[in-house]
Amino acid sequence: MAQLSDDCFAFGGPLMTVEEAQALIAERIPPLAEVEQAGLRQALGRVLVGDLRAPLPLPPFFNSAVDGYAFRHADLAAEGETRLPIAARLQAGQAAAPLAPGTAIRIFTGAPMPPGADTVMMQEDAREEAGAVLLVPGLKRGANCRPAGEDVAQGAMALPAGRRLMPQDLGLAAALGLTALPVRRRVRVGVFSTGDELAEPGRPLGPAQTYDSNRFTLLALLDGLPVEASDLGILADEPQATAAALTAAAATHDLLLTSGGVSTGEADHVKAAIDQGGRLVFWRLAIKPGRPAAMGVIGGTPVVGLPGNPVAAVVTFLHLARPLVLRLAGALPEALPRFPAEAAFAYRKKAGRREYVRVRLAEGDGLPLAQKFAREGAGLLTSLTQSDALAELPEEITGVSPGDRILVLPFRGVF
Repeated sequence: MAQLSDDCFAFGGPLMTVEEAQALIAERIPPLAEVEQAGLRQALGRVLVGDLRAPLPLPPFFNSAVDGYAFRHADLAAEGETRLPIAARLQAGQAAAPLAPGTAIRIFTGAPMPPGADTVMMQEDAREEAGAVLLVPGLKRGANCRPAGEDVAQGAMALPAGRRLMPQDLGLAAALGLTALPVRRRVRVGVFSTGDELAEPGRPLGPAQTYDSNRFTLLALLDGLPVEASDLGILADEPQATAAALTAAAATHDLLLTSGGVSTGEADHVKAAIDQGGRLVFWRLAIKPGRPAAMGVIGGTPVVGLPGNPVAAVVTFLHLARPLVLRLAGALPEALPRFPAEAAFAYRKKAGRREYVRVRLAEGDGLPLAQKFAREGAGLLTSLTQSDALAELPEEITGVSPGDRILVLPFRGVF
């Protein structure tokens, strides 16, 4: 596990931008050191360790890109049809014999080009007649052929270190003859909820209790990342028990996430528990919702305290916990997906902070139309389930009017 110093999250400014927070994470959090081999069927979403260099060219041999007729370009007449006897028929997977001058072969897509042949005419542009093929003039040398290494040259970088492996990456690795790839081990993340007001779903509600939802949202968000997530349950509002639970969990995890219990209330024990076992630093992010967040270290393990309100927890997860997980996993930085939309709402905001407004997208005349969710409370779970995206309103603006061009973070691309 990465062993962090207690002051790795220290920050001197009063309010921190998203970019400053992510730069601090990139600068001070080392990736996990452990590397393992993952078979291609198990490597999806894992982070590649080291540049993958092609052990062979791709394609590995000179081949035909189409169904047609292979011949020597020198045999093609500059004007009028060229008649060449068909010497052989060659399918993909068959070895090719040398091509004699003044002859052609019937060839199919993916078949190796015979030694001596350098051009292929598509079958649609040629015609057979009495054991010969009639070729039309004007074709360039090398037409309809794929040289060895056209896709990836031998020794070239096929995939960069730090890449989170996608399905097409695994297909490329297979095409290069590989059966496994070196990847960093999964990040072990433990997730707590906090507070006596929370009950476990499926159990009877006590007086003044609600069912815990944040823990299940966060665990689901982690499912899309290269992690091994642990559901650590609900921490009661008891200082010593909270401190003991966090300290024990820190010994077996690379990262701890909590939600709730990090503000200034008398029953908010998470911040005190982190201070008791390590060091706590409050980060006040220049965003809404989700400004207060606790960043700390217990026994060398980072701890992120997210707000208790569901929308604020999601927003701070995306901007703090997600990049922290990716950094621990050794992944290249990944910006959240954004695309432009047209505002179909009016909204006022303070300058100097970034705000995220829940919107539903509709088809527009050009750009999608972003319609604001009717209510703004950070505790409204339905504002997430009945929206499609977060409209990102940057620090420098003080408002949005209908028709303005804005950027949105789509839930389908983030979640």
